[in-house]
Amino acid sequence: MQTRKKYIFLTFLASWLLLFFFGGDQLRRFAFFSRRKVEARRNWPHWTDRSLLKSFADPEELLSDGDPSLPSPRERQAARLSVYKNSRCRMETCFDFSRCEKHGFKVFTYPRERDQPLSESYSKILASIERSRYYTPSPEEACLFILSIDTLDRDHLSGQYVRNVDEKIRSFPLWNGGRNHLIFNLYSGTWPNYTEDLGFDIGQAILAKASFYTESFRPGFDISIPLFSKDHPQRGGEKGWLYQDSIPPKKKYLLVFKGKRYLTGIGSGTRNALHHIHNGKDIISLTTCKHGKDWEKHKDTRCDKDNATVGKARPQLSLHPVPVCSGWWVPAWRRAARGAEEGLAGGSITLLAPGGCFKQTGSIVVLWSCEKPPPPRGKWPQTTAPVTIVQGRGKLSDRFFPYAAIQTDAVLSLDEHTSLSTSEVDFAFVVWRSFPERIVGFPTRSHFWDPEQRRWGYTSKWTNELSIVLTAAAFYHRYYHTLFTEYLPAGLRELVDGLAACEDILMNVLVAAVTKLPPIKVTQRKQHKDMGTAGAAGGRRFSQRQDCLNQLADWFGYMPLVSSQLRLDPVLFKDQVSVLRKKYPRLEKP
Repeated sequence: MQTRKKYIFLTFLASWLLLFFFGGDQLRRFAFFSRRKVEARRNWPHWTDRSLLKSFADPEELLSDGDPSLPSPRERQAARLSVYKNSRCRMETCFDFSRCEKHGFKVFTYPRERDQPLSESYSKILASIERSRYYTPSPEEACLFILSIDTLDRDHLSGQYVRNVDEKIRSFPLWNGGRNHLIFNLYSGTWPNYTEDLGFDIGQAILAKASFYTESFRPGFDISIPLFSKDHPQRGGEKGWLYQDSIPPKKKYLLVFKGKRYLTGIGSGTRNALHHIHNGKDIISLTTCKHGKDWEKHKDTRCDKDNATVGKARPQLSLHPVPVCSGWWVPAWRRAARGAEEGLAGGSITLLAPGGCFKQTGSIVVLWSCEKPPPPRGKWPQTTAPVTIVQGRGKLSDRFFPYAAIQTDAVLSLDEHTSLSTSEVDFAFVVWRSFPERIVGFPTRSHFWDPEQRRWGYTSKWTNELSIVLTAAAFYHRYYHTLFTEYLPAGLRELVDGLAACEDILMNVLVAAVTKLPPIKVTQRKQHKDMGTAGAAGGRRFSQRQDCLNQLADWFGYMPLVSSQLRLDPVLFKDQVSVLRKKYPRLEKP
């Protein structure tokens, strides 16, 4: 018995020794670390300048990790996977480019059902597509398909929520798993979590969506769009208020927000902390907690003060949206512009009009569109430049045909009633050589948005702004003749031929759409006057030009014209100095 107790004691002692030698160090570290952690928490330093440091958020303002209203990471992942089953889609894998090879980029919109509701915003989207040059009524020619089902608002509590979308789109014979389809969405999910659950499987369709999650966005495939209201104009609208180099801002308010803030739910912690940027001067942030039926259950310490402030504050604001529109790009332009700069070393011009020429004229092309035959060669003025007479077809679009006789990069377009001095032409040519991608000329016009008529207006009044240079007296690059004839569709040229005065507007729209730049006005001795602008004929002409402008805006899908307040004059123009010091003294003579 004694021996048995002795062996048990030795075994127990040996176990303690082994534990001490092999595990004691870890035990000491754990105890030491725990002691240091408590000590560090107790001995947090007290900064001497603590009174100068502003606290941006109190601990009670921030949501705890255990907020039951927030979805768990697993729930958020499950919601995303239910929508983005093809999360690895890219243009190379989920888009059939063969549909675009034969007829180009054409868009087909599904026909609308009679009893199918459409929101005002989605109706504007469909109308804009159907008015554009990309629209086709034939699905066989289409490269891209747009659903007629309104998918903008996918909040199932909303009155505009369309139910059973999944069943409807699967019954469409053109759906093909969503391939080559584009779906628009502004709102998804519902309060308070606002997950990305659209309520249907988008398949391999491209998603144009507002407020994308970075985890869900498919780069090079999906499209992130801004969140716009139903009052956003379908086309036109006042011009933006974003100016280059406008620092400091010209507006009284730098940032203004007035609306609701969420007390719970996803993103509420960040939004609740933004009230610190409010300074009551140039940054105004007015929020209210009254959101949802049970907002008082989640009311925080700032709610009463915020609700009272929102009711009293009436800042005098002038907020203007800045629309951002994408245009179209002609890849060959860089090569053409570079060729213009290199090819003008000798300075040569083609005049598209009869009359005399100045020292840098390369050739004169006369477009004869009269019913009577042109006079014999002997009766034409004697010029040093060769004269080529082209018999027109009686169409206004003939003016911008790429004739073989035009061999120079610079083209000076003149009407039969235009009268310019050589000094005016010489200076305009010098300016054009610095800006060969733009139209440079003398008579100008401008466009504006008429909010009462809800359409674009055209004016010939002398104002501080211009957006059109009439081709009755203007320089431009011959490359635009090729674009005008070969790139623009035949329907636009037929529109020009059907109206009395539209060809110069279309040329200005074309150049502005390619360059995103305004034309340039140069010094002119006498004011240009349109022929036939008096009486009833002048009224019809003006009305046709206005109709032309609006039809072109509909076709392009936006207004390409760019306004400018620039006019270029020669150095020392009208300065009180000796005439001998001026290069173009004749420009100042009446």
